[in-house]
Amino acid sequence: MATLTTLRFLLTVGRWRRSRGTLAVLVPGVTRIDNKSDFLGKKPHRKHPGILQLPSVRLPQALTNAARVLLAESSMSNVEKEVHALTSYLWSRHLPVEPEELQRRAVHLEKKFSENQDLPQTEEKLREAVLHVLRKTTYHWQELSYNEELSLVYMAARLDGGFAAVSRAFHEIRIRIPEFKPQTLMDFGSGTGSVTWAAHSTWGQSLREYMCVDSSAAMLDLAEKLLKGGSQTGEPYVPGVFFRQFLPVSPKVQFDVVVSAFALSELPSKADRTEVIQTLWRKTSHFLVLLENGTKAGHRLLMDARDLVLKGKEKLPSDPQPGFVFAPCPHELPCPQLTASQPLACSFSQAYHPIPFSWNKKPKEEKFSMVILARGSPEEVNHWPRITQPVLKRPRHVHCHLCCSDGHMQHAVITARRHGRDLYRCARVSSWGDLLPVITPSEFPLSPAQDPPENSIRVDKEVGDVAQAVAHSAGMHVAQVRSSAPHTNKDVVSAAN
Repeated sequence: MATLTTLRFLLTVGRWRRSRGTLAVLVPGVTRIDNKSDFLGKKPHRKHPGILQLPSVRLPQALTNAARVLLAESSMSNVEKEVHALTSYLWSRHLPVEPEELQRRAVHLEKKFSENQDLPQTEEKLREAVLHVLRKTTYHWQELSYNEELSLVYMAARLDGGFAAVSRAFHEIRIRIPEFKPQTLMDFGSGTGSVTWAAHSTWGQSLREYMCVDSSAAMLDLAEKLLKGGSQTGEPYVPGVFFRQFLPVSPKVQFDVVVSAFALSELPSKADRTEVIQTLWRKTSHFLVLLENGTKAGHRLLMDARDLVLKGKEKLPSDPQPGFVFAPCPHELPCPQLTASQPLACSFSQAYHPIPFSWNKKPKEEKFSMVILARGSPEEVNHWPRITQPVLKRPRHVHCHLCCSDGHMQHAVITARRHGRDLYRCARVSSWGDLLPVITPSEFPLSPAQDPPENSIRVDKEVGDVAQAVAHSAGMHVAQVRSSAPHTNKDVVSAAN
């Protein structure tokens, strides 16, 4: 009778919670937490050690003024239409199809047509049929050639959003490694120079040399004008900036920070990307920062670059400063977002105030993917789980989707009752992209979000089976997490200094 009553109660609670739009069915005994560690110290919860969020970004006033001057002086008509068209094109753009993939598709089509008795079997007709289908089904990638007019459109469309994304990446380095003071920076695919402005806003006078590399002479000219307030003459707002059209390949000269923001996707082939990434890594003495659009294509491209650098570490074990993943991954295992049954892009969002052109009236958000690779030892930084989706705050509990150090995704439901007041309040003030200051107990490893561990529920069998079924029907998976004192954030490049 008691079991039947419990069953009826759990099913009623499950329906009531779902009807209110909250997924709050918690299974007793699943979560374990050791909240004795004083991981907060004397800091308030809203400033816990994992907070990395950056308030809404605003461009330096000098940059905003220069951009408005240059656009006002141009003779372009219907700029707003051009800006929207370029923005849509860049966001929906795919990577070029590799020759090997085209060959594979052609062989498959030829075999398919050969088996069809209704089609002519002459070699010429078969070839024409294959080419016709390939033209219709293959993405037609074209290299963008930035002349003076297109460069201005790109500035109006992407200067502020690119600045916001790069600022967020630099902010993570500065917050986690406050003692790091870079002196030199190289920007590959520099475009309008947003990386230079973001780096200067982050580290100020610490940076003494900026090397901007872009194949477009028109883009380099535009970036220089922006530095000089929109004119050809005058003193640059940021000193020590140099421009060149070709990437220096000599490994003798290295830079403290090397950046490629939205540039790798502009390269025509995987071989070109591989060569550029290897060159950029050779020229990196401390941090290599890579950013792309927050799409599946952009995320996959960055994961390929990440794996390329990590595999290079295995090939050169004698390297005194091998590379490791500084952000956003808390591990160096295959990305669980890509290996899931339904792959998703690992992306982040940064709010910003756009340049006040006539079509920019409201604050915007830049959605981007990033990977930051560093030289040094991965043991010198913490491996707290990364929050990979917006945090869902519900009455008396919080939902956090986490990428964990064991290489799995986990859906954690955190409550004050089961996890302690400190961790609960830390979770409530955390945001998408922050680190949650918890670790996974080795005796209770986290499991993938889609596969909850069968042996984790330690409750009475009858009640437990029902509770697990209700929780599963509501789409819930409860994390097994334990708070810990934060790892000491040492300078990952202290050996080099």
